Amino acid sequence: MSTSPAALQWSTDNCTVGRTMEVLGERWTMVVLREVFNGVRRFDDMRRHSGIPRQVLTNRLALLVDAGILRREPYREPGQRERHEYRPTEKGFDLYPVLVAVRAWGDRYLADPEGSPVEFEHVGCGAEVEVVLRCAEGHEVTGRRDVATRPGPGIKPFA
Repeated sequence: MSTSPAALQWSTDNCTVGRTMEVLGERWTMVVLREVFNGVRRFDDMRRHSGIPRQVLTNRLALLVDAGILRREPYREPGQRERHEYRPTEKGFDLYPVLVAVRAWGDRYLADPEGSPVEFEHVGCGAEVEVVLRCAEGHEVTGRRDVATRPGPGIKPFA
């Protein structure tokens, strides 16, 4: 006799993973964040460097600004009209570990035989940066079976 997963008892209406993916779930969104985190902050530079189609880039930047992940900073080259750079907000910087984790997954499963085209380096010591999971008590989580989902304070019963 099989037992149903406990998660089937919980509503997904207020799921923060689903809400996050409404903002980040489109392919180009993480590419835009990669560019910004790598210091490519101007529209034309982003478009040229990443190959994102103009309208898609316009839409992704507007979404990230509206979501409070990026902010627009005006600049003006001599003799040119005012334009904007895109810089991460605190909310945006909080996504940096997500980018590091996505890159690590890509390195593990999708990299060319030569390895990753980029590495994240700790400026303080030069070592490569990696994502580590820890519980609130400081114990390192080393495997998927070391984690269990449980109802949180905002849980709603499935109707």
